[in-house]
Amino acid sequence: MKNILIIAGETSGDLHGSNLVKSINKIDTSFKFFGIGGDRMKEVGVDVVYHINSLSFMGFVEVIKHIPYLKKVKEHLLQIVIEKDPSTAILIDYPGFNLSIAKELHKLGKKIFYYISPQIWAWGKSRIDLIRKVVHKMIVVFPFEEKMYRDANINVSFVGHPLLDVIENYQFETKEKFFERYALDPQKKLLTIFPGSRKQELIKILPIVSEAALKLKEDLNLNVAIAGLNTMTQEFYKKYFDNEFKLIFNNNYELMKYADVGIIKSGTSTLEAALFELPFVVVYKTSLLSYLISKNLIQIDNISLANIVAGEKIVSELIQKDCNPKKIYNEIKELFINEIKKNQLRENLKRIKKLLGEKGASQRAAEIILSEI
Repeated sequence: MKNILIIAGETSGDLHGSNLVKSINKIDTSFKFFGIGGDRMKEVGVDVVYHINSLSFMGFVEVIKHIPYLKKVKEHLLQIVIEKDPSTAILIDYPGFNLSIAKELHKLGKKIFYYISPQIWAWGKSRIDLIRKVVHKMIVVFPFEEKMYRDANINVSFVGHPLLDVIENYQFETKEKFFERYALDPQKKLLTIFPGSRKQELIKILPIVSEAALKLKEDLNLNVAIAGLNTMTQEFYKKYFDNEFKLIFNNNYELMKYADVGIIKSGTSTLEAALFELPFVVVYKTSLLSYLISKNLIQIDNISLANIVAGEKIVSELIQKDCNPKKIYNEIKELFINEIKKNQLRENLKRIKKLLGEKGASQRAAEIILSEI
């Protein structure tokens, strides 16, 4: 068996990493994968040395506190790389860690493929020189990234966005069964909440969105359902709401497909919601210090992937001090009662899907990697 190192440090990277491994195995079964990932990558046979749950830090302050631990992880992983001697490394997003280890992997003579680019279009292009030096090929999922890297004389291919395949291949439960299973009232509209995938995010965001959602539920007579994470207990969530809302695990796509309106924390979920044409509002809140640092560094006007892909502000973004119960309540209420605004938003969200290319991203990425190793 030939070894390949693969590193994904977050939930979305775990999903895309697992689909990439499946696609590679469909073409060639002679590879053994090891590295950093989550449950999905484990399920497709990756030897997960470090689980993403142990690496899920949010914000500059939190990351800085964990630098000694991240350094130990990197050093240990490099020791394993020397022992297993893979010729190839696949890095998925997670730029702080991945670009750091990429330098060392390059020194060891490994061929590095970077699947799902760091958001250098948001954080400035200081990392482009490093990428040019150490990465063999960038495999990107947004069309504007291909032009950016090509202009910088970096080997790049655009493969389309893997979420198109994930959603296309998903086996949906019917709306009737879904509502029945979770005791949702079919006569009422559904508000869904995606409050984040890290504990620090949830602690910051859940109290705020819960307060707004409770008032919306009472005033508009709604079903309210919160997308829960398997890595968190029901008891953790119940600290922020009791039985007023439904807490639903492992049915994110049903929630997006059957909801009328959503409150979505900034991140990959905003792109997923856009692909479902779900009218939603983006929320985000972090520590004041992390916010001030990022505000000075970020070089784009919007933080939501849906707005970034569209190239304009399609969905409202309630960030930091604007992320408060009153503003969330007003924005969401408007989407429930103003059908014209809601339908216009849906039309705008349709445009995003068209910009993301054709389905088959994981397969194309696998073919590119195998053709070059």
